[in-house]
Amino acid sequence: MILAGDIGGTKTILALFDWKTERVEPARERTFASADFKSLEEILEEFLNPPPKTATLSGDETTAEASEPDESEEAPPIMAACFGVAGPVIENRSRTTNLPWVVDGTELAMRFKIQTVRLLNDLEATAHGMLVLRPEETEILNVGAPPPTKGAMALIAAGTGLGEAILFWDGVRYRPMPSEGGHADFAPNSDIEIELLRYLRASYLHVSYERVLSGSGLHAIYEFLRDNKKNEPTWVAERLRIGDPAAVIAEIGLNKQAEICIQALDLFASIYGAEAGNLALKVLALDGIYLGGGIAPKLLPKLKDGTFLRGFTGKGRYKRLLSTIPVRVIMNQKTALLGAASVAAQLDTASS
Repeated sequence: MILAGDIGGTKTILALFDWKTERVEPARERTFASADFKSLEEILEEFLNPPPKTATLSGDETTAEASEPDESEEAPPIMAACFGVAGPVIENRSRTTNLPWVVDGTELAMRFKIQTVRLLNDLEATAHGMLVLRPEETEILNVGAPPPTKGAMALIAAGTGLGEAILFWDGVRYRPMPSEGGHADFAPNSDIEIELLRYLRASYLHVSYERVLSGSGLHAIYEFLRDNKKNEPTWVAERLRIGDPAAVIAEIGLNKQAEICIQALDLFASIYGAEAGNLALKVLALDGIYLGGGIAPKLLPKLKDGTFLRGFTGKGRYKRLLSTIPVRVIMNQKTALLGAASVAAQLDTASS
């Protein structure tokens, strides 16, 4: 049995798999609210050693409770584990970005008696997961025309933040490698984007792509339009006060109920496409660009209307080349978990 995890600032997903060589469904899976725990170790203790279930015994006049361990819930021997962690991983150790945790693979292996524990950056884990996705788990934005010889793919994922990863072909298989490209400088590509950069610089010393291409980034784009165009309907402002801003803006924009939200989605999709195109050029990702994270599936109708691809291919003399690159949206929100499981399975095979 192998153990896999997707460790995020909001939630942590853990699963046990009887994964040998081919993808399988988890034997057991649970999702935890990360902020409710002081460490990953606490979550693992609860997952691997759950409290006994309580059974209720009913009689004619009395009810008693009896607690007995459920043998099916007892943790089997774990041969290898892999965790995708939202933060940089250096020497199998990570200080998580949005949690006060330090996750150490060596210490986890010793505490839980697991032969091998590997930590990956969450986008690197997602990149491994890309390789085991089924065709129906992605949506095509651009069919493209990839070359017959394999070279490189890339992953860009907007969600709570912005992540990027690269996959290169080593002659046998694709090898994912992590990147912190989401924190590179935001490069405006039009007059309105130049105005957006100026607006954001009033709040941030460094304006990265993550400041724009994320949930908070969509809200920042909306606020820029509100403060510059003065076209915020009162009812939209009221909804933003009581709901998740990014979700509200997306819903209203997709339903075409307010011009300011439509404009915010237009600008977001265009910049998303432009940065995906930048990534494709930097690594010559002729084999494909994948969009991960939680935002792309929710904005799929917007990403399919041509705004994203115009930003993606709008690179002057390289427009034709970029038009040949396949672009897909990852619809399976557990791709990082699958990636961690696939790596744990490889670790198990290598050690046996």
